[in-house]
Amino acid sequence: MSSTLRFQVVGEAFKKRPIEVPNREDRPSEFFAKYVFNRQKMFKYLPTQVYERMLDVMENGTQLDLQTADAVAAGMKRWAMELGVTHCTHWFQPLTEGTAEKHDGFVEHDGKGGMIEEFTGKALVQQEPDASSFPSGGIRSTFEARGYSAWDPASPVFVMGDTLMIPTVFISYTGEALDYKAPLKKSLKAVDKAATAVAQLFYDDVTKVVSNLGWEQEYFLVDEDLYAARPDLLMTGRTLMGHDSAKNQQMDDHYFGSIPRRVAAFMKDLEIQALELGIPCKTRHNEVAPNQFELAPIFEETNLAVDHNMLLMSLMRRVARTHGFRCLLHEKPFAGINGSGKHCNWSLSTNTGVLLHGPGKTPMENLRFITFIVETLMAVYRHNGLLKGSIISATNAHRLGAHEAPPAIISSFLGKQLNDLLSALEDSDDDQLFNLKGKKALTLDIPQIPELLLDNTDRNRTSPFAFTGNRFEFRAVGSQANCAAAMIVVNTAMAEALTDFKERVDSLMAQGVDKVKAIVSVVRDDIKTCKPIRFEGNGYSDEWKQEAARRGLDVEQSAPKMFMQYLAPSSIEMFEKMSVLNHAELVARTEIKLETYIKKIQIEARIFGDLCLNHIIPVATRYQSQLIDNVHKVSDIFSSEEAHQLNHNNLKLIKQISEHSTFITENVELLTDARRVANRIENIEEKAIAYHDTVAPLLEKIRYHVDKLELIVDDELWPLPKYREMLFIR
Repeated sequence: MSSTLRFQVVGEAFKKRPIEVPNREDRPSEFFAKYVFNRQKMFKYLPTQVYERMLDVMENGTQLDLQTADAVAAGMKRWAMELGVTHCTHWFQPLTEGTAEKHDGFVEHDGKGGMIEEFTGKALVQQEPDASSFPSGGIRSTFEARGYSAWDPASPVFVMGDTLMIPTVFISYTGEALDYKAPLKKSLKAVDKAATAVAQLFYDDVTKVVSNLGWEQEYFLVDEDLYAARPDLLMTGRTLMGHDSAKNQQMDDHYFGSIPRRVAAFMKDLEIQALELGIPCKTRHNEVAPNQFELAPIFEETNLAVDHNMLLMSLMRRVARTHGFRCLLHEKPFAGINGSGKHCNWSLSTNTGVLLHGPGKTPMENLRFITFIVETLMAVYRHNGLLKGSIISATNAHRLGAHEAPPAIISSFLGKQLNDLLSALEDSDDDQLFNLKGKKALTLDIPQIPELLLDNTDRNRTSPFAFTGNRFEFRAVGSQANCAAAMIVVNTAMAEALTDFKERVDSLMAQGVDKVKAIVSVVRDDIKTCKPIRFEGNGYSDEWKQEAARRGLDVEQSAPKMFMQYLAPSSIEMFEKMSVLNHAELVARTEIKLETYIKKIQIEARIFGDLCLNHIIPVATRYQSQLIDNVHKVSDIFSSEEAHQLNHNNLKLIKQISEHSTFITENVELLTDARRVANRIENIEEKAIAYHDTVAPLLEKIRYHVDKLELIVDDELWPLPKYREMLFIR
């Protein structure tokens, strides 16, 4: 980009754009789920028997027969065509962190030379996308194209534009999962079974346990013109170079500040469209960094919450463009300011309305509360490395541990009072239960333990997996990630912990031990076992890194090595025992994660090298030539003594430009060589490690000198929009 064009682009971006605030007078409750084939629509468009059959399928997981599918498709088509729908697609979540769709029209030959609109149960239930064109980790060869997408009746069908969108799982011809939804649903089934069995120790009427998820989506907005003028943003989602603005977030004035009018218009438009698609948007606000914002919904069942998050991210990108923005979901699009995460608030609840991670009103209910808290800690302790592997990526690695997000060490914060409670139970041999006093207060029949006020528990922003009153908040998930990756691990690990817990309690009871004493005994053992995962201090400190290693927690910092946790013996055993992922699927997913990491760093290195050699160095050289020319002209006019004094600053700048330019040129060559060497490595794990160890560090090393040149070179010559121009929406 020429300097003249840069100023034109920046000028256009800073012009006052017309603010088109969506005009919607209806209350949200009146248009919520307008484009969703939910139970209300089913009741209206389906015959009574078909409607009742669908409820059984959705609530109890019974098999959907083709006759019922045909009847559902007929009612669904009638509803959709009233909305102007002409096409349908199976909407699924391949292992690309995005979604996929292939649209087919509602058209078939009528046998008389014309066309008819047709949509059958077969088209609703199953399609055959080309599986060879999606990441499979070696499960499918390039010449083996067949794969299947199958409707998930638990996820409501919805309409976008002229297309009926059908949420589906995506599996290979040989049955392996090629997506996130299939293993997510298996993990939900596993935790339902295990948690129901444990809950029945306390409540006879519990027949089902549901995993709940409330995600908090952080994102950045930048002007579309400025975005287009940054090849690095365009190709990688982040700025590979760029010096800090003099004012970033240090004044703490953006967080919860007044929302800019253009952004407010975007938010309103986004919320209206999201609500129409059944996404229950609740909260919106400015985040810490300039141009950073957050949207959060009401909690939902995990399977539906994941679908809604994937749909919302797609919607955010689309709506942003209609308002002259680009939505950035990269975890670290700008250096020097906070990046974006996606806090995943997770909990379990029963079909009778009991929140298993919330305290109760009786001693037995409080024992239940402690049981599920402790078994969650057991799940996190046993698989802390795998949990880290589930959220790490080439992009999220820039954010974790950067004093803005949790460190790359998984621990759990409970708060002083709950932590003291577990410590008291661990040290006490008294099997007395808990007595409730007041609405939210718990006391123990154990000396020295004060009244427990759960809502008074502080929060620790450095904890990756913190208890926050009636749920756990997994704070390390990246903003552009599919939440399912983390939720698959959390739910499966929880299912394993609860299954093991129930087996040990049953064993004690078979020996004649009273049920309550058996539960307390196993809980006490587990409190001792999982104690290393509990940490109440500063997760950013060097002391914690050393302490975590002493406790036996996973302290690995390399993303490629973290991915290998999926193939750890304990991980394979857990996934196979809980019937969530088999060994072949785990190998495939690990390979895909490694491949994705390599490709992302590879693309960044290529773009970075191009920008350095074709944009930055030529501009720096041009400015240096101007300085040299000025030095000669000054020398021609003034005496040598005067010229030396007048040229002092210019000579200093000329030297600095030479030093920075030489470093950049030489190290870009080293960067290219490092990439070539890494590309020749056949073993994919070793190749990914080489990219992490030899390629990625050079990017940051060279960037330092590019950013220094940005401060030296004449602003009119600099080819790329600067942070100060991109980060403050007007």
